[in-house]
Amino acid sequence: MPEKIITRFAPSPTGFMHLGVYRTAIFSYLYAKKNGGSFVLRIEDTDKERSKKEYEENIIESLAWLGLEYDVFYRQSEHLDTHKKYLEKMIKEGSAYVSKEIAKDGSGVMKELVRFKNPNIDVTFHDEIKGDVTINTTDLGDFVIAKNLEEPLFHLVVVVDDFEAGITHVIRGEDHTSNTPRQILIQRAIGASTPIYAHLPLVLDTDKLKLSKRRGALPVIEYRKLGYLPQAILNGVAFVGWNPGTEQEIFTHDELVGAFDLKKVQKSPAVFNQEKLDWFNKEHMKKLSHEELKQNIFFYLPEALQKEKLIPIIADRISKWSDVDEMMKRGELDFFYKAPEYDKDKLIFKNSNKENTKKALEIAMKVLSDIEEYKFTQENIKNSLMLVAENMGSRGELLHPVRFCLSGLDKSPDPFIISEILGKNETLQRLQNAME
Repeated sequence: MPEKIITRFAPSPTGFMHLGVYRTAIFSYLYAKKNGGSFVLRIEDTDKERSKKEYEENIIESLAWLGLEYDVFYRQSEHLDTHKKYLEKMIKEGSAYVSKEIAKDGSGVMKELVRFKNPNIDVTFHDEIKGDVTINTTDLGDFVIAKNLEEPLFHLVVVVDDFEAGITHVIRGEDHTSNTPRQILIQRAIGASTPIYAHLPLVLDTDKLKLSKRRGALPVIEYRKLGYLPQAILNGVAFVGWNPGTEQEIFTHDELVGAFDLKKVQKSPAVFNQEKLDWFNKEHMKKLSHEELKQNIFFYLPEALQKEKLIPIIADRISKWSDVDEMMKRGELDFFYKAPEYDKDKLIFKNSNKENTKKALEIAMKVLSDIEEYKFTQENIKNSLMLVAENMGSRGELLHPVRFCLSGLDKSPDPFIISEILGKNETLQRLQNAME
């Protein structure tokens, strides 16, 4: 084990990245912090045409939102002089050479490329997840490492930057496994040490295809807009292809740092499940204070619905803040401030009939009328109605029409809490309307 562990996240600012990409950042960060090391953010922006400032800013914003603080930050483009120095060294020592070639774009223009002189050997490296990997480099040929001395390409700049930054562990996606032999050859040519590699299995969608932006995978910041908690995203994504080997699933940031172990990363592709992420988010929401719940829920509610008693009802039915907005759009909360309209036949419980339903509503009205207004609470309403309901053929004969006439919905909170929130007068008025 190196004296000090240094990991890196090295994204290209050429687009908005989804959670599968940020899992690499999360694992690299957790591993460094678990071992008292450093986490480096390197923006790989040598592709001048495709690199955009907005994408770089999005990467920085996403890491900050997830709570992944880096110890060192730099852009690859800031090190072009260093890349050139190594290129010249390699050409001078004979491990690379300038090749004059006709451009493949049909222009007929002669251009100079810098190619690596491939020794055509077996390259073996140990992967923390895959074990020992051996790849013969013959098929790679003399691969290109720069367009010219001023424009180095991916394989060279990655090796040089990792070496210069003292990167000890390269944790990245398994699609980079095939790049590793080229990079090891370059490391040997410039006298750089080989870092420890860990190639993470792919992240798949629920249909078992690779998670990708083209197939609807969302950029990380979109999850913030949808009302997910960053601690839940961190927790949920960490569990895509890794678990601590215990029953515990809900972790804080610090608990994840303490529990993380590369050896417990699964070797097979991992499936990203949106429903599971929603579950993680709901569990983390349960840990919030009442004030935090109130602030976030009220943000989506009209003033008429900003009632303290609604907070637990809504919190129980959502897994992210934007669900409140969806509830509003579907009209699921309308009945709290205006009497619902509904099909009267839906008041009838299962195999009951109109006469029995009317009788049940009359009984409910009588029972609720006897409760004094200052005692009109969920607990007292429940005790009074249940006392009567237990003596009927089925509790649903009483509770169903009461609940339905109050909400007008097939699925809604129980009639006890609805009654308390509506208040005695409005509750009795809706029961009266139902009987009529």
